[in-house]
Amino acid sequence: MAHRDDGFTEDLLRELLLTYGPCGQEDEVRAVCARELEPVVDDMWTDDAGNLVGYVAASGQSPPDDSHRSAATAGPSGAARVMAHMDELSMLVKRIEPDGSLHLTQLGTMYPGNFGLGPVAVLGDRETLTAVLTLGSEHTTKESPRIWETKPDQGDRSLDWHHVYVFTGRTREELSAAGVHAGTRVCVERSKRALVEIGDFVGCYFLDDRAAVTALLCAARLLREGGQRPAEDVYLVFTTNEEIGGVGGSYASAALPGTLTLALEVGPTEQEYSTSVTGGPIVAYKDAMCVYDRDVADRLMRIATDRGLEPQAAVLGAFMSDASHSKANGLAPRAGLLCLPTLSTHGYEVMSRDAIDAMAAIIVDFVVRPDDGK
Repeated sequence: MAHRDDGFTEDLLRELLLTYGPCGQEDEVRAVCARELEPVVDDMWTDDAGNLVGYVAASGQSPPDDSHRSAATAGPSGAARVMAHMDELSMLVKRIEPDGSLHLTQLGTMYPGNFGLGPVAVLGDRETLTAVLTLGSEHTTKESPRIWETKPDQGDRSLDWHHVYVFTGRTREELSAAGVHAGTRVCVERSKRALVEIGDFVGCYFLDDRAAVTALLCAARLLREGGQRPAEDVYLVFTTNEEIGGVGGSYASAALPGTLTLALEVGPTEQEYSTSVTGGPIVAYKDAMCVYDRDVADRLMRIATDRGLEPQAAVLGAFMSDASHSKANGLAPRAGLLCLPTLSTHGYEVMSRDAIDAMAAIIVDFVVRPDDGK
């Protein structure tokens, strides 16, 4: 049985949740991951897509050169790439109005209603500003059509990005001095990102995918502290830009040795999939982009069952991962998906406080136990 350190897991998760990591600007999250990863892997580097890669050799030592870093030079390999993405659902400045307000578009599948109106962080090139995402006053009539049409008892239209704006309290000149311009990332502000305890569960925005990132870091720590070595070389990949097309994961699948990409994600818990947040880890057999390899999914199910975790098999719709993007684009011949059962994905997410450690234990068994092919 792998040793558990609930304090380490929860403290690391809290730190990652408070760290901004919008799509294409994951530097701060990568720094936290690198700090934790470097002491427990045989090699570590950041690739050209911004992915952080940790290498754990089956033999116990890295090759004397960098041949293990590239599929082009490593030769035939049964290595696996295990991925969790660093980026979060976020927003992008579309334009700045003369009064200093900002109009936004989304980065990833994110709507104003999912994360609510309130404080946001505007990540200027030279200064991070606290501002407010707002619709405006509800005490308005048809003379304010932008607001009126979103009222359930009036226009009854869903709140969307063209309805809201960001109040900055700054002039256009002040915003320019702070380095705010079209293309600047905007994130939900830290005051809304505290982990909340709900009995045996925890809740927060952006457990997608900081909870899986935490699990992957915990798995690396368990491997090193337990003196265990993977059956084949393994690459632990903390990916970029997953929420906008699985860009980093696809690059890593093409660039790194190995034929298998295993993605770690949050998984929806809905009657549609017969999945529950009170159940065990979710193993996907299909999502919206690909059919996952049955032998990989079956193996994950066996490992979780052997640990008494009561895994949940699922066929998912409206869902994609680094692994399915990679397989669908011909960059990974084999793919798997292991999920933390999560309530309200892409919203205020809730999961069991034991789910992260359970995922970490499965990852360790998956890479350490030889694939018996059963």
